Amino acid sequence: MKRQDLYFAIVMLAIFLPFFLYEPAYDWYKDFNKVHPMIMAFLKFGILATLGEMLGCRISTGKYTTPNFGVAPRMVVWGLLGVVISMAMTVFSIGIPGFITAMGGENLVTAFKAEELSWEKLVVALSISVMMNTFFAPVFMTFHKITDTHIAECGGSIKALIKPIPMRRLITTLNWERQWGFIFKKTIPLFWYPAHTITFMLPAEYRVLFAALLGVALGVILAIGARKK
Repeated sequence: MKRQDLYFAIVMLAIFLPFFLYEPAYDWYKDFNKVHPMIMAFLKFGILATLGEMLGCRISTGKYTTPNFGVAPRMVVWGLLGVVISMAMTVFSIGIPGFITAMGGENLVTAFKAEELSWEKLVVALSISVMMNTFFAPVFMTFHKITDTHIAECGGSIKALIKPIPMRRLITTLNWERQWGFIFKKTIPLFWYPAHTITFMLPAEYRVLFAALLGVALGVILAIGARKK
């Protein structure tokens, strides 16, 4: 293990250990998350998803950052995207059960809202995950790729947050073969469908946190996919 890996591990422990070792810290998290869910979504994704991308960068390049990586702008962008993800999770977790109820599946929705695990709860959670990742995820992933490219073109500078994104150029020059062939066709059905099924089976207050942790896993998956290519 290199020194940079040790520093990264220390940062991860510093983020998570207080909530396991110090009960008032965990109580504060639950209370603040309940009162200010969008602020917590911004912080969770801003920190955890960025750390996931740094870990992916370490796998791909041997370093946690590169000159044009842009930790600060990535954290801000991920924070804003985290708010959007939290909104989408709320919309789909309410809308899809509402549709299932309208189709005569009241018993499925009742089981989904219960604390106990059941096949009915799994069916509804899977339905929410499939619909969200089929209709929301591709647009979200494409926009995220565009913002990553924009940050890199700005040399990782914070000015990427105020400089207009050349949307037409970036969206037409995007590597659609990889975006479709790997990101859409493989990560969505093989990773995001089952991963978010688990997410929606969790209590509502833990879903956004778990989704942010999945961002760490995704950073590793994308880095592995890039290395194989």
